[in-house]
Amino acid sequence: MPKDSQGHLTPGLHTPRLSVPASIPRPYYVDVKEFDESGHGDLYTEEEIDRIREASRVAAGALDVIAAEIRPGVTTDHIDRVGHEYMVEHGAYPSTLGYRGYAKSLCTSVNEVICHGIPDDTVLEEGDIVNVDVTAFKDGMHGDTNRTFLVGEVSQEARDLVERTHEAMMRGIRACRPGRQTSVIGHVIEAYANRFGYGTVREYTGHGVGREFHSGLIIPHYDDPDRFTDVIEENMVFTVEPMLTLGSARWKTWSDDWTVTTADLSLTAQFEHTIVIRPDGPEILTASLDGTV
Repeated sequence: MPKDSQGHLTPGLHTPRLSVPASIPRPYYVDVKEFDESGHGDLYTEEEIDRIREASRVAAGALDVIAAEIRPGVTTDHIDRVGHEYMVEHGAYPSTLGYRGYAKSLCTSVNEVICHGIPDDTVLEEGDIVNVDVTAFKDGMHGDTNRTFLVGEVSQEARDLVERTHEAMMRGIRACRPGRQTSVIGHVIEAYANRFGYGTVREYTGHGVGREFHSGLIIPHYDDPDRFTDVIEENMVFTVEPMLTLGSARWKTWSDDWTVTTADLSLTAQFEHTIVIRPDGPEILTASLDGTV
C-alpha cells in the first residue's frame, strides 16, 4: 500500500490512461508538448459565459458524484474513473487528460499533497483528507473546481483546517469587485489564515480560465499589493483556490514532476471555484448542482 510507516504517501501504481469517445471535442493542447496559453484575454461575452457556466456545471456535477464515493477503502484511481465517466457522459472532455503530459482525468491530493496528486492505487484510510480537482472542457470552454473531502472520522485539527480553507476561499471570492486589484483577494485570504497560524501556499495560485485552461492571469492567495496590480473587471472569469497548511507553506515536488507536497509533510487543504465578475460582485459558476457553494 503506497504509504510509509508514518502514514505519509509514497508513489503508487498507475493504471492505463482512460479513453474519451472521438465524438467529444478535445482541447487543442492534448498531447502537444509545447504551446502558449497566454494572451487570449480574461473578459467574456454573455454567450461565452453561458458556455463556461455549462462546463463548470459538468465539473461541479462530477464532484457531486465523487463525494458519494469518498470512504475508507476506495482508491484514488477509482475516484479518477468516476469523475472521468461523469464528464464523458455529459459530453465533456477531462481538461487534465493529456495536458502537458498528465495522464489522468483529475487530480487527487491526499493529506500532505498540496496539489496535482496523480490518481493511482493509493487506498484512502479512515482519518485521511483528500482534495479532488476537476476541470471539464465543453463547447470550447473550461470550468475548474475542487473540494477537500473528509474520509470517515478525521481529527478535529484536520476538520478545522478543511472548514477554514473553504471559508478562506469564500472570503476571497466575496472580496472580488470591479475596480479592485487582484491583490485584495490574497489580502483577505492570508489575513484569515493567519488567525489560525496556517501556512498559505504562494507559488500555486488561482488563474484565468475559460477559453484557456490557464490564461496567464494570476490570482494570489497571499498579501502582496505591490506585485498583484491587475484590476478586476466586469465579465472577467478566473478561479479562487487557496491552499492552506497546518505547518510550513514550503513545498517540494516528487520525481513525477506533478505531485507537490508540503516540505514538512503537514496536512494541507484546498478549495476552488470558477467565478465571473458582475457589476455587484462575483457569480460562482462551479456551485454544486443543489446550489451549495
